[in-house]
Amino acid sequence: MNIAVLIDGDNIPSGYVEEMMEEIAKYGNPTIKRIYGDWTRPGLTKWKNLLLENAIIPIQQYGYTRGKNATDSAMIIDAMDILYSGKVNGFCLVSSDSDFTRLATRLREAGMKVFGIGEKKTPNPFIVACDKFIYIEILKKQTEEKVESKGSEVDKITKKEINLITSTINDLSDDDGWAFLGDVGSLIQKKRPNFDARNYGFEKLTPLIKSINKFEIERRENQKNKHQLIFVRIKQKSNTRNRKS
Repeated sequence: MNIAVLIDGDNIPSGYVEEMMEEIAKYGNPTIKRIYGDWTRPGLTKWKNLLLENAIIPIQQYGYTRGKNATDSAMIIDAMDILYSGKVNGFCLVSSDSDFTRLATRLREAGMKVFGIGEKKTPNPFIVACDKFIYIEILKKQTEEKVESKGSEVDKITKKEINLITSTINDLSDDDGWAFLGDVGSLIQKKRPNFDARNYGFEKLTPLIKSINKFEIERRENQKNKHQLIFVRIKQKSNTRNRKS
């Protein structure tokens, strides 16, 4: 998949750029990489040193009127130009601004895959407008100094998440209650684009589900290759019946 990466420089901290580009590469080839902002402002100075290292093209956009975000307009116009050029299959919109909600919706209407990256403060309308939304905080590599404070950065698994997993397994399960974990993960992503095992301190969905006592996992041999298939189901309740002597 060829992806156009459009970054709202006014809205995203520069300290995450390396991890952000590594994350985007998991989903496709970032053939277009642009960042928008008023480069005459001192607030974007930290970005300047990172642009060449990551082959990101800066797009100058002056703030014509105080209080109006000209950067958003420039980014939206460019996105539509890229869409009609037919050069990409997907977009990655990097911003925490809900003003891009309609853009994400429009791109998906045109058949584009839309990834969003932003801070945890991102309003929900923009999050759900994307196919997948990644919180930028979880991309930051954990240094030895930050490991001790990780507990404050990781969300706790609540009943809401457990209910989401449970309902998804029920949607996909066979007669014995088993569902293929790959399908479960895909459907969860469609139901909640910002669901990510890393938000809860797990690298993958499998260990997250293992940590919840309500579910059980079964590994099965794959006839086509050496990779095992992982299935999950809700733990079965004991059907022991009291018998009269």
